[in-house]
Amino acid sequence: MTIPGESAPRGVAYYVTAHGYGHGVRSCDIICALNKLYPKLPVVIVSDHPASFFRNRLGEGPYTVRPGSFDFGMVQLDSIRVNVQESLKSVLQLYDHRKELVAQETEFLRSHGIGLVVVDIPGIPLESAESLGIPRIAVGNFSWDWIYSAYVAADPRWESLVRLYQDEYSKADLLLRLPFSPEMNAFPRIEDIPLVASPGQNRRCEIAGLTGADFRKEWILVSFTTLEWNDEALDNVAKLDACEFFAVLPLEWRRMNIHSIDRDVICYSDVVASMDGVITKPGFGILSDCLVNKKPLIYADRSDFLEYTVLEAAIKKYFKHQHIPAEKLYRGEVGEAIENLWSQPEPSMTLASGGATIAAGRMREYLD
Repeated sequence: MTIPGESAPRGVAYYVTAHGYGHGVRSCDIICALNKLYPKLPVVIVSDHPASFFRNRLGEGPYTVRPGSFDFGMVQLDSIRVNVQESLKSVLQLYDHRKELVAQETEFLRSHGIGLVVVDIPGIPLESAESLGIPRIAVGNFSWDWIYSAYVAADPRWESLVRLYQDEYSKADLLLRLPFSPEMNAFPRIEDIPLVASPGQNRRCEIAGLTGADFRKEWILVSFTTLEWNDEALDNVAKLDACEFFAVLPLEWRRMNIHSIDRDVICYSDVVASMDGVITKPGFGILSDCLVNKKPLIYADRSDFLEYTVLEAAIKKYFKHQHIPAEKLYRGEVGEAIENLWSQPEPSMTLASGGATIAAGRMREYLD
């Protein structure tokens, strides 16, 4: 660690996929922990998440946000369904420019004096960093070679992409593997770390004042980026007068018992902490928030995405939970699942948190 009179370490380039906000949330927790070790450490966040997302999570600090996409993830029809064929087309188009992207990032890392590259979890920046001898750390609970391997049997064009990602991931010095993970064997060195998540504050009275919601009723967060509820579905939700439902903007519906919250006013972890239960699709970010805030959840199927099987297994171990078929969710028929949720058994296992501090410590070692 830097001591008075010594020069500060070189900067960090932190690459965050824009496939789902969970990657961005945990990256922010790790960056905050890293800045506690090095208060003046410059961090360049490279991501296609909006800069406002990082400002909301990080506040003021020695970081900058640079737009950039070095993986594509999956084309999503909504928060539950993916379009596999359109995903393949988009990933192939991205990798048609792989050489140019590697060269571009090599020059960026060199010109900005970067001393450590962290990815969650694109592969291209690892190749650029390796060419310059810059230390390389990956953080994640899945890798794209594993996700895409599920589609090879149906379309062999995925196979070349799987091999490319495996080659890029092999250049990482270390993978900090999060809970809810497969083996991720493409990485030569793996260290398991605890959950990266921070509990929020219960701000129920404040939210009630902002929305007009009755704080004495059961509060349910509908946690999706998009969810196609038509008028019939919304009418079904509106009939559940024992509940107040909440969403986070830009998700918004016009019904008396459905309220939208601006995450710039009430941060997302505080929203979760203020709820009685959550309806969601399995995703690392929301599972982490529910776990650290001890919230039961109702979860829907997530089709054609390999991570679902791993996350569902985690739900059954660590959460008070109730499954809802996706077709019932789309029809707004959530009342039975909510009623059943409260009588479900408490989870059989617990999971430690504190992974952000451990991850920051490992990064400090590579910076030093």
